[in-house]
Formats: sequence, structure tokens, C-alpha cells
Amino acid sequence: VQLQASGGGLVQPGGSLRLSCAVSGFAPYYNVIGWFRQAPGKEREGVSCISSSGDFTYYADSVKGRFTISRDNAKNTVYLQMNSLKPEDTAVYYCATAFFLADMFPLTHMRTYEYNNWGQGTQVTVSS
Repeated sequence: VQLQASGGGLVQPGGSLRLSCAVSGFAPYYNVIGWFRQAPGKEREGVSCISSSGDFTYYADSVKGRFTISRDNAKNTVYLQMNSLKPEDTAVYYCATAFFLADMFPLTHMRTYEYNNWGQGTQVTVSS
């Protein structure tokens, strides 16, 4: 499976961006796609994830109420709508896939080691 993240850029505080993660290739063993981010000098952290059906979503506390994850299965694409952006949202954003057993839902966290296919990342810079 290949993941292509796009949509990053430079935006002023309070602005919005929409990231896209296009998934291609045959990957039968994933049922969650997640967005992570990594700021300079910091560890990669989970931001949001969504199940294949779209029934389940998860958001880190730092982005709740500002970010919205969605998916278009016809286009094999997952989106991350980011509103009310803050300078602390500045990071490289990555999308990745994972497989979780049914009894692991609802997910209460996102850990990088649970995700096994990663895209190349897209830079988001929030600055005036």
C-alpha cells in the first residue's frame, strides 16, 4: 500500500487547511487510517484517526473541536480539515494505516508502533 499526503502549506493563525491522504495499492489488512504530526525536536504524536467504515473517529485533546477527519472510500482518500490553526500546530503531518481487532474499539489512543504503513508527510506551518 502507498499513502500520499498533500495539502500542507503556510497559513496564518486562525486559518484553515485541508490535508488529503490518498491510499493506493492492495492492502487488505488495515481498517484504520490515522494522521500523526511531528514538530522539530518533538516526538511524533497521533492527531486523529478514522475507521474504514467511517463509524469511528478519534481526536487528540489538542485538536478536538478544531480538526475534523473524514473519508471518501470511492476515492480511497482520507481528509483532515484543520480550522482555527495555532502556531503550535506547526509540524510535518503524516498519514498511516493500521489494523485493529474489533474488540479494541473504541480506540482511546494513537501510538506510532501500531501503524505499519506511512506516507511521506506534508509540512504545515502556522505563522503570521
